[in-house]
Amino acid sequence: MYLERIDSPEDLRALPAEALGPLCDEIRSAILKSSAVVGGHVGPNLSVVELTVALHRVFESPRDKIVFDVSHQTYPHKMLTGRAAAFLDPAHYEDVSGFSSPGESEHDLFAMGHTSTSVSLACGLAAARELAGEKYAVVAVIGDGALSGGLAFEGLDNAASLTSGLIIIVNDNEWSIAPNHGGIYGALAELRATGGASPRNPFTALGLDYRYLEDGHDERALEKALAELAGVDHPVVLHVHTEKGHGYAPALEDPEGWHHAAPFDLSSGSPLSQGGDPDYAQITASFLTERMAGDPGFVAVSAATPYIMGFTPELRARAGRQFVDVGIAEEHAVTYVTGLARAGATPVLGIYSTFLQRAYDELWHDLCLNAARAVILVFGASAYGTTDATHLGFFDIPMLGAMPGLPYLAPTCPEEYLDMLAWALDRAEGPVAIRVPVAGAASRPDFSRPAGGYARGAEVVRRGSRVALLALGDIFPLGEQVADALAACGMGATLVNPRLATTVDEELLGRLAAGHDVIVTIEDGILDGGFGERVARALSCDDVRVRCYGLPRAFADRYDPATLLESCGMTAEGITADVRALLGA
Repeated sequence: MYLERIDSPEDLRALPAEALGPLCDEIRSAILKSSAVVGGHVGPNLSVVELTVALHRVFESPRDKIVFDVSHQTYPHKMLTGRAAAFLDPAHYEDVSGFSSPGESEHDLFAMGHTSTSVSLACGLAAARELAGEKYAVVAVIGDGALSGGLAFEGLDNAASLTSGLIIIVNDNEWSIAPNHGGIYGALAELRATGGASPRNPFTALGLDYRYLEDGHDERALEKALAELAGVDHPVVLHVHTEKGHGYAPALEDPEGWHHAAPFDLSSGSPLSQGGDPDYAQITASFLTERMAGDPGFVAVSAATPYIMGFTPELRARAGRQFVDVGIAEEHAVTYVTGLARAGATPVLGIYSTFLQRAYDELWHDLCLNAARAVILVFGASAYGTTDATHLGFFDIPMLGAMPGLPYLAPTCPEEYLDMLAWALDRAEGPVAIRVPVAGAASRPDFSRPAGGYARGAEVVRRGSRVALLALGDIFPLGEQVADALAACGMGATLVNPRLATTVDEELLGRLAAGHDVIVTIEDGILDGGFGERVARALSCDDVRVRCYGLPRAFADRYDPATLLESCGMTAEGITADVRALLGA
């Protein structure tokens, strides 16, 4: 094998040209074998194998700076920069992050996992290089749908004004996570069809130099094209046509499904887990498609992740104009649904919590300031969501809690979730956000809608004395476990489902403070600025002790959810012991 003997790009550059084809095969095999065991971004990485080999053959990282956009396409880069064992040896499969990480290697310049950032980062690197009077190449690799993000346009616009060398590689594999949408991808299709000669060229329109390479899997052609650009004294775009999932038939047949794959059988491509009970994606899709059928003005919107709402390609086709995927463009998505609402449509935007934070200004200035009647479904807002530091979703409560006029609902079960969604859609004024549960879809047969709806008011599930437990949304089952444990100790606790993540029920809190010695809040989000702090502030003048449980304000990386919660004291045993100590029991 060649790959196991490569400890640095210098070793790669020492290989003869005839070894590069077999090396690319080894890299592709390592991506598939490791991802089959632990899961991973299969399609994007299979598309950049030859490109990455050529980059490290021509440029001398880390002296030359290579920035991979999104960085979910860096598996080959990691293998060629001293981390091959993490893809070759099952004992080390989880040693490295799935994204760029400076803590792992000097060849990774930034911790990054969100999209459309590479060109702006590269512009900064190039500007700093000129200020220091240094000489090195700066290369940005952007693609896999990242060009639709607003920051990509801002970066390209700024890049065109640079007076020094910058190489922007557009890795055009014809896909985002789902199919590409938007005018820029139509322009890319015309450029592909004309061998780069179409006059409809967004890059030259901005003033950038432009080159095209049709076969992005011809390593020698890639190396030649990059060598010609080495030492360039102005910004230039190299548009490279690649194939998402290249070299693996199942990924080629279903590029959307293989953007990120759970563990799978390598020979067939079949997932190792066949699923079970309906999850919140399927529950959401069923509800929304039924709603579409009865309301022609109902529109479901996605920012490149339709699967989180359960919208398969078949369901999207059935929905027609009532399902809109704006691509990787979260800021546009929020402002777009604001426009839909203003014109009388009924929009629902489904979006990952970690990506919603990219649209902070649009939430504040467009959605909330205009009191738009739109519903935001926030997915992945939990310690049980994505665990990479680049994709943490549990910072959402402080963020949305700063938005005037935005109720943020936290359901505890599928029945409550669907009822909250129906209530939000029928609400006469303003936006509503819903924190979709992550940990499971366990039913609560005793659930019933509150008489006054969900604008305010919590649910008292059990009544007790001395201690009251307020367990928010996804973490409610933990509250039930603590209540059971206290009951077993002869201490009947009051158990409350708060329902609202950012608005406290001050009337109920006053009653609880009058009848209890300790009030405990438990939330699946950061403590700073979270639900518990709001409760504590509301009770600051009451004679009652408040104990808040939640997550630290930190970039936890590739953590085990149970271990993280335990480190925060968020176990039934830990909370029960703390409560007994507070009560002197």
